Amino acid sequence: MRVFIISDMEGVAGITNWGGVGAGEPLYDEGRTLYTEEINAAVRGARAGGATEVVVMDCHGAGGVRSFNSLRPDLLDDGCEFVVQREWTEYTGVLEDGCDAAFFVGMHAMAGSRGQMSHTVSGTDWRSVRFNGREVGETGINAALCGNWNCPVLLVTGDQVACAEATELLGPGLVTVQVKTALGRFSARHKTPGVARTLIEAGARKAMSDLKAVAPWDPGRPCEVRIELATADLSEQFHHHPTVEIADPRTVVSRGEDWWTAWRRFYFSYQWPE
Repeated sequence: MRVFIISDMEGVAGITNWGGVGAGEPLYDEGRTLYTEEINAAVRGARAGGATEVVVMDCHGAGGVRSFNSLRPDLLDDGCEFVVQREWTEYTGVLEDGCDAAFFVGMHAMAGSRGQMSHTVSGTDWRSVRFNGREVGETGINAALCGNWNCPVLLVTGDQVACAEATELLGPGLVTVQVKTALGRFSARHKTPGVARTLIEAGARKAMSDLKAVAPWDPGRPCEVRIELATADLSEQFHHHPTVEIADPRTVVSRGEDWWTAWRRFYFSYQWPE
């Protein structure tokens, strides 16, 4: 039984602001340890629930060589393997091989919400993302990625806003683990790391008890991906793109027969500002 763990840093207990998640920041090394240990808890729970293979993919863009490379390999549980990718959503191998369940650990809420460090993909360059008219955050993007290969998301951990967002999207069968309470975008009341890990391990084991509790999520076919950017200059790179439309100065649209086609046409053409 194969489990895919997709992880992010902002939703981890003990991490409160950008200083804990950005490469070179004073609290980043501490954040990496907290992050890795929450993933370890999910690995243990998955294994206890019957997983025979667990693959972890770091989806946190920490900056520079640390983007998608914030895990501490020396601390990772030996019950998993881990992926370091170049670009977010680039690695799909474990999904292509056939995956029974996905767990999302350390998730944050979408841009514009009151969740801890809320944003969608880029905290400064993107304002919103919609799939066939439905606004989603990174939980929705990752759920669509998994759903493209018929893999259900069974567990989401993070603050109360991220957990509520995930449940609203994926349904009441989803297991959520709230490890902190957002008091504002840069303040929170946290579980201690030990308590958070115990809760995540128990949640992961519970999620493994019913692999049919949540259906794989498909935004619909055909699919329109609509991204509202922060400034008009960010859309200029698509003026001569053969498939991406500039709907207005700050909004770009990509369409395809399915979500993965529409997403790839836009996302892997996007040039991030220097």
